[in-house]
Amino acid sequence: MGVFSGIVLYAVIWFITLLIVLVIRQPSQAEDGPVVPGTHAGAPADPQLRKRFLLTTLIALALWLPLVVTILSGGITLADIDLFTRFGGGGQPYGTGE
Repeated sequence: MGVFSGIVLYAVIWFITLLIVLVIRQPSQAEDGPVVPGTHAGAPADPQLRKRFLLTTLIALALWLPLVVTILSGGITLADIDLFTRFGGGGQPYGTGE
């Protein structure tokens, strides 16, 4: 895995984790008290984005590190992910020389 591939993998994991973290334990303005005029009642009362971004970064790092170690150690290769030959799509796996 190249450096850029590792960065892209981390960015994808980080963004998916952010989408999950943003909705967990987020009280709306309607639940928390008065609704600010001009906003929806379901809008977050106190988003605490800095805290959520930090939590997202830590969770994404905890998910990314074992995945990168597994990929770099050879535990998962492209041959393991080759679904065309695995499910009868025909042809030989790439790089087998046949």
